[in-house]
Amino acid sequence: GKASTEKVIVIGTSTGGTDALKRVLQPLPEEIPGILVVQHMPPLFTRSFAERLDSLCALSVKEAEHGDTLRPGQVLIAPGDYHLKLAGQPGAYHVQVVKGPKVCGHRPSVEVLFKSTAQTAGNHALGIIMTGMGDDGANALGEMRGRGAFTLAQDEESCVVYGMPGEAVKRGSVCEVLPLGDIPQRIQAFAQGLLRRQAS
Repeated sequence: GKASTEKVIVIGTSTGGTDALKRVLQPLPEEIPGILVVQHMPPLFTRSFAERLDSLCALSVKEAEHGDTLRPGQVLIAPGDYHLKLAGQPGAYHVQVVKGPKVCGHRPSVEVLFKSTAQTAGNHALGIIMTGMGDDGANALGEMRGRGAFTLAQDEESCVVYGMPGEAVKRGSVCEVLPLGDIPQRIQAFAQGLLRRQAS
């Protein structure tokens, strides 16, 4: 229904992320708000990665193309060497797939996805930062939180590399830190409107 497309879930990850994403997306049912993913990956690898996830999940997973509408039950993955941005407005989102300079040393950059989501979706968004080296996305996740989004970080124990989530936590960008295995349940709680912002 209309309500489900007002919500959007954005996930950023790097080293260790391919396996982490599989474990997060696999348990999710089809009736989940649209999901956008930045996984640091070279060009050409993202398409086969999306196809593999698509075959393993109830969700429909594909490499994002410029202008794609974001629908419930759909996962769009940033193509290697392109930034992915959320555009439109709640209830009518689409994506932009653009070149442009590297951000935080990366293209695609988690920072770019999260920043556009903060501006476009505000408190309709759930931001999740998972295993990865460096600090890509750590600041923009805080921008999302500042605009009322719920933000999650994968915990150190379950990360291959605790760089990105660790930096996000350090910068006050994160509402809740969770082991990887608990993230799918939290996504479902968000989808059902049960994930409430605690007053910080």
